[in-house]
Amino acid sequence: MQRLGEEGLIRVFGIAGYKNAGKTTLIVDLVRELTRRGWRVGTIKHAHHSFDIDHPGKDSYLHREAGATEVIVASASRWAHIRELADQPPASLEELLSHMGPLDLVLVEGWKHGSHPRLEVRRSEAPAPPLAANDAAVLAIVSDVPLPDERCPVLLRNDLPAIADFILRAVGAPSCGSAFRRDPEP
Repeated sequence: MQRLGEEGLIRVFGIAGYKNAGKTTLIVDLVRELTRRGWRVGTIKHAHHSFDIDHPGKDSYLHREAGATEVIVASASRWAHIRELADQPPASLEELLSHMGPLDLVLVEGWKHGSHPRLEVRRSEAPAPPLAANDAAVLAIVSDVPLPDERCPVLLRNDLPAIADFILRAVGAPSCGSAFRRDPEP
C-alpha cells in the first residue's frame, strides 16, 4: 500500500497480532535489516492505552499540564510533536501517515484492521485468536513454529531476510532501498 505523506508517496506495511506475540521485537529487527539494505524506514506504533513521552517536572509536561493543546519539543538532533486529543476522535492511520517525512517504507505496528497490507505475528507461547482467516489484508503469518494447516503463507520468525523480502515484494519494491533514496546534495 502507498499513502501520501509530506514528501509524496510512502510505502506502508503493517505488523499485527495480539499481546506478547512479538510485534515490537519483529519491527525492531526489520528496521535493522531494512536500514542495513539502504532503506529509509519509519514506524508508527498504535498504543491501546494512554502514554506519555514526557514526564512530570519536564518543561513540555508542564506546558501540557498548564493547558497547551499542542507542544513541540525541538533540539538540534530531533523534535517531537505532542497533541492532546481531549474529546476529539483518535487520529486515523491515514492522518498519522500524512505527517511522515521522506521515507521509503513505514512499518505500522498494532493496527489489526484496515486496508493496509500486513503480517500477522503469532507465538506458540502466547496463543490468541487468528487474524489471517478473516482479513484479506493479512498477507502472511510470521510464526515461531510451522503452521501446516494455514491457507496463507507462513514465514518462520527466525528467517528475517525472508520476512523482509516478503514485505518488499508486497509493497512492490526492490530488495534494496537505494533506488528510492534521494542522492545527497553536493
